[in-house]
Parts: sequence; C-alpha cells; structure tokens
Amino acid sequence: MSELTHFNAIGEAHMVDVGDKTVTHRVAVTEGRIQMEPDTLQLIMQGGHKKGDVLGIARVAGIMAAKKTADLVPLCHPLALTKVNIDLIPEPDGNSVYCQSRVETRGQTGVEMEALCATQVALLTIYDMCKAVDRGMTINQVRLLEKAGGKSGHWKRSE
Repeated sequence: MSELTHFNAIGEAHMVDVGDKTVTHRVAVTEGRIQMEPDTLQLIMQGGHKKGDVLGIARVAGIMAAKKTADLVPLCHPLALTKVNIDLIPEPDGNSVYCQSRVETRGQTGVEMEALCATQVALLTIYDMCKAVDRGMTINQVRLLEKAGGKSGHWKRSE
C-alpha cells in the first residue's frame, strides 16, 4: 500500500510537490445519484419548478465547482481545466437523477477531486432547488469510475 502523500516526514499536512511530474492528458469520470419522491422527479422532468430549469442550473453549478475545487479542498492544486462535462439523467424507475461528470486537463496532477466535486455540487444544487417540496432527498453512490493519465496510468472501477 502506498503512503499518504499529503503529510511530510514529521506528519505535518503539506501540498504535494508536482513540479517534476510529467505533463500528460488527465481525465477523471465520477458518478452519483440523488433519490427523491416520485412527484419531485416529475416536477423536475416536466420543467414546472418555480425556480427554473433544475437540471440546467445543476449542470452549471457542477462546472463551476470543478473550477473552484482548489478553493474548497485545502491541499488540491489549482488546475487549468480543459473540459468539464456534466450529464444529468432522470431515472424514473429509481425516482432519482443520475449524475456523471468528466473532467480533463493537461497537467502534472490528476483531476479526480475536480470530478468528484463537480458531481457532489451538481447533486447538492438539485437538493437545494427542490428542498421546499422534498426534504427527504438522499445523495448517494458518489464515486470515481475512471481516471487516466500520469505515472499511475489508467484505472477503471471493476464493479
């Protein structure tokens, strides 16, 4: 098992030095869901929400979150992202909205945190916009699906 890299030799938190790492194309894909009451999902799908286009606003929020990850997670490096794509798919059979985020850059460190942040904030935005009609919504299954680039190469979830 690898050692934790965000601590120095005496156990203090520090930002990892990526200065000597090779610049490569980095990609991360994450997913998550928000479950809700059937009526809440119907309201989202029909576009009848008083606050506007729930999924459109959540998509923009996810993109903004990916760009601001270094401001939210203390030891993340600020990255120049080259692409952020957020897919939000209503799932009537499960009374949920599925979110998949794909983030890309050309850099010296990966974009897993940016993709995870994008997914979380997109789902949180759906919660925020719909909480007046459904406070029992649940955000779950947020996880990394795939990452590519860098020294560790390609990794894909097998389950």
